[in-house]
Amino acid sequence: MKLKIFLRLFGVIAIILTIFPYISANEWYVRIFDFPHLQLTLLTMIALLTYFIGFDIKSKTDYVFVLVLGACFLFQGLKIYPYTAFAKFEVKDSSAGNTKEFSIYTANVLQKNEDRQPLLSDIRANDADVLLFTETNKEWVRSLSEELDELYDYKVEVPLDNTYGMLLFSKLQLHEPQVRYMIEDTIPSIHTKLLLNYKDTIQLFAIHPAPPTPQHNPSSVDRDAEMMKIAKHARDSELPVIVLGDFNDVAWSETTSLFQKVSGLLDMRKGRGLYSTYNAKSWIMRWPLDHVFTSADFRIKKVHCGSSIGSDHFPFYAKLTFEPKLAKEQMTPPPTKEQVKKAFEQIDEGQEKNNGKK
Repeated sequence: MKLKIFLRLFGVIAIILTIFPYISANEWYVRIFDFPHLQLTLLTMIALLTYFIGFDIKSKTDYVFVLVLGACFLFQGLKIYPYTAFAKFEVKDSSAGNTKEFSIYTANVLQKNEDRQPLLSDIRANDADVLLFTETNKEWVRSLSEELDELYDYKVEVPLDNTYGMLLFSKLQLHEPQVRYMIEDTIPSIHTKLLLNYKDTIQLFAIHPAPPTPQHNPSSVDRDAEMMKIAKHARDSELPVIVLGDFNDVAWSETTSLFQKVSGLLDMRKGRGLYSTYNAKSWIMRWPLDHVFTSADFRIKKVHCGSSIGSDHFPFYAKLTFEPKLAKEQMTPPPTKEQVKKAFEQIDEGQEKNNGKK
């Protein structure tokens, strides 16, 4: 009997954790359960399998309980499925012989990390055309500039001591680079046009919205609002778009899903793998927080996580090819009126919240 009670409690926990992320609330203690979805899927599977130890074939309650657990596992599995090798690519592989290629590397360096060499070694190993670093203070900007200024002709510096500093290096020409504060006046984003080597121009947005945490932002309102503003900019852009950075959100969350639908941008992880970039210091609790989303004009030649750089994030690298003539093959449907309305509501909520602070 004690074993049965334990197994049932274990199953109830799995069921509650499945439902929790879909509660309509922005508080950090709800939104935090968006992240460990793979772990929750495994937990539910274990709860389902172990429940058969005490399963009573004469008990209707046991049948109902197993069906509910099975439904939770199926639901969670369907959320993970797009990021497995069994699913279709959302961003297709590069066409054979296409030479219009360039590469992007984004890394949260961890502001308090004092060891620069692992990051510099990984930068040299990947040799990307565009580098984005987040959590960069003045010391990080100084040390990286000393090593990289000779290799990269263009740079945008936003050194900050609040863990939201940003630093962008590029071998490709930047045109009209701007530092924007989309929602909070302490959290920057970088907006710039990028002139590719073959004279095409694209739009780049680099972001690092604040996560829902009890220390800084007890709700996800600011993060969600910034992501929706960027989604609107991406949708309105007349140029091909890339959005990259530490989103402080996972690929499968309701927020990121809405971001994709409104922006029309594609997730290169789909069909290829999770490429979990956080937490680099834990082999169990890992999920993808660093992203590179693209419009349908791009295709993928290579994608991978970088090496350990002493941060709590792994870098994320992608080599892209520019193929606008094939864009229609992977374009997504336009957002519905309800999705656009929800995105604007989230923007308004974030702006009202921060206007109230002022």
